[in-house]
Amino acid sequence: MRDARPERHAQAWQVWAALGIVYVVWGSTYLAIRVVVDTMPPLLTAGVRHGVAGVIIFALLVLSRGTGALRLTRGEWLGGGFVGLALLLGGNGLVVLGERDVPSALAALIIAVVPLTVVVLRRLFGEHVSVGTFVGVATGFAGVAVLILPRGMSGEVSLPGMLMLLAAAFSWSIGSYLSKRLSLPHDPLASTGVQMLVGGAALVVVGLGAGEIGLARFEDFSTASVLSLAYLVVFGSVLAYTAYTWLLQHATVSRVATYAYVNPVVALVLGAALLKERIDAAMLVGAAMILVSVALVVRTESRIAQPTGAAGASPAASEAIIEEEEREAEALNRPA
Repeated sequence: MRDARPERHAQAWQVWAALGIVYVVWGSTYLAIRVVVDTMPPLLTAGVRHGVAGVIIFALLVLSRGTGALRLTRGEWLGGGFVGLALLLGGNGLVVLGERDVPSALAALIIAVVPLTVVVLRRLFGEHVSVGTFVGVATGFAGVAVLILPRGMSGEVSLPGMLMLLAAAFSWSIGSYLSKRLSLPHDPLASTGVQMLVGGAALVVVGLGAGEIGLARFEDFSTASVLSLAYLVVFGSVLAYTAYTWLLQHATVSRVATYAYVNPVVALVLGAALLKERIDAAMLVGAAMILVSVALVVRTESRIAQPTGAAGASPAASEAIIEEEEREAEALNRPA
């Protein structure tokens, strides 16, 4: 991703328009998933969503850059495929399974810990993590406990469902962490296409193995579920991901990272307004703890990445800034 540094010629309105797409569309995917799994088999529909999106992305690549954009090495397919399995099979697959029993707003808040789980993974692999970042991570997981424990112990919300969502965050973090350490396609869109095709195919295979084909009764699919699936393919996977890729090339990582604490708020509002999901005081406290912790981690990591003004940095310092920002960017993807 070293060649994908911000290009300063982008106009402010373009950056904010792209951010708006990522804020609203990615924040709304939790609600769309909740509607889809009401009447459709979760893993099979997730596989169809990502598989179709992967085909569309590859088609767009061919139309814009020619067939040469699809000339990928075996190592790039293997690396991209492995990341796709971690992000989509493990990450998104567990999200769609968890959302069968967990309200969409609560699911979004649990998944909001992805930037924090990336930090945990970095520490497990021996990387240095600052004290401020550790404080943010501890605060965030305390917020998760506030969300999960009272509801799980009382039976108000499915405890296995909430644990699936937490496991999804860790799986997404593994894929994000390894994406910088494996051979992936140089073109970000080609890399996304590979991940979606491989992850989508794996979701279909696992769904078939789990017997979901017996749940695929087309006459029972609601119009709302079908429209939500189409929305996830076109807007959630293609449009928002394209906007996100563009942002990584035209805006700073810290600005792009703001979606990590805007998306859950969007999901919270939509879940309450459209699905009548209940929001209580404990949920607001847990949400505040998680969102504040994510903001603290992002800001702390950003300050570490820029110890001096970028204009006055030496080549070695500039390289360190790039590497640190790339590590920060690992936390930006999310499994919905």
